[in-house]
Amino acid sequence: MRLIFSLYLLLLTFISFAQNESCWPNSRGNIQLQGTTNANFPQKVKLKWTYNADGIFKSAPVICDNKIVVGSTNGTLYCLNMQGDSLWGFATENSIEAPALIHNGVVYFGNLSGSLYALELNTGTKIWEYKTENQIMGTPTLLKKDGKEILAVGSYDYYLHGVDAKTGLSLWKYESDNFLNSAPALSNENAVFGGCDGFLHQVNMNSGLSTGKVEIATYVASSPAVENNKAYIGDYDGGFTCIDLKNKTIEWRYQNPDNDLPFIASPSLVEDKILIGSRDKFIYCFNKFNGELLWKKNTGSRIDASTIANNKQVLLINMRGDLMLLNHSDGNTVWNYELGVSAINAPAVIEGAIVVAGSDGNVYLLSSEY
Repeated sequence: MRLIFSLYLLLLTFISFAQNESCWPNSRGNIQLQGTTNANFPQKVKLKWTYNADGIFKSAPVICDNKIVVGSTNGTLYCLNMQGDSLWGFATENSIEAPALIHNGVVYFGNLSGSLYALELNTGTKIWEYKTENQIMGTPTLLKKDGKEILAVGSYDYYLHGVDAKTGLSLWKYESDNFLNSAPALSNENAVFGGCDGFLHQVNMNSGLSTGKVEIATYVASSPAVENNKAYIGDYDGGFTCIDLKNKTIEWRYQNPDNDLPFIASPSLVEDKILIGSRDKFIYCFNKFNGELLWKKNTGSRIDASTIANNKQVLLINMRGDLMLLNHSDGNTVWNYELGVSAINAPAVIEGAIVVAGSDGNVYLLSSEY
């Protein structure tokens, strides 16, 4: 009974952070950073509205409670409603390139000054501010356990910081050997993340102590997707790796035979497949169990933005501004919408809406043409 109760509590933790049809709480949809959605993609799309901000967008939008939240290089975090009206803006002293996390009516995000903020979602009122020693480029992750909420966020000060989500006070710091650029995924109460030191790290969220690391490349900018004690991650050397988190070993690795252009994007993990875009212009689909390349497709321009998949299709945007929906069974195109501006980070997806933050400083909402 004790084991059953423990598993029940763990399930509740993941449910509280799960993406659903009306909420996209972080840039990868859930706390395991799997890049998947339960929403249906529109099978034909049209542009409903745009919102123009002073600056450009390098961070990904997130959506919850009918509010779109996205940070700009002008240092402002914007909150819009689903009709494209501004609800509030929160100005910081430096560029915001890290996507936000929304949880229980609070927005958590970092900027290039190394500040991590907590704001009220409804009003934009600051709850607290925590300072690291260098820029924050990735989304925090959050563990909820025994009534306590712990954030983990990486910084270019080489540390993964453990922060009390309610008070903003420091709980612990874990030191890596180089910049931390990406977002950590949560697996069995461990933060799992890559770094510019080329390792995939595991750090216990309660203690801040290392539970192991595996060397995979010279440089890792991508965030991992995790499932069943496995982590899937791309790297700057053009490799894509599956790591056994329990045994701390590489289970399989794909190395592109044609080039060594990097995987900057993070993968989508759906059914038996892994999907990820590359700077070589291709989207790749692998068998998650053995790394077999199932198909790849040339999109016409490099892909830095991460993919989003549901149980049938995968959505991506490339640096030319082509927003594409593909069948992930074979890579065939369902539609291609020419947005005309690049996007560095992933769209946000809920039922009936696709939101893109463009490099031209506009937020775009697309939905079904019907």
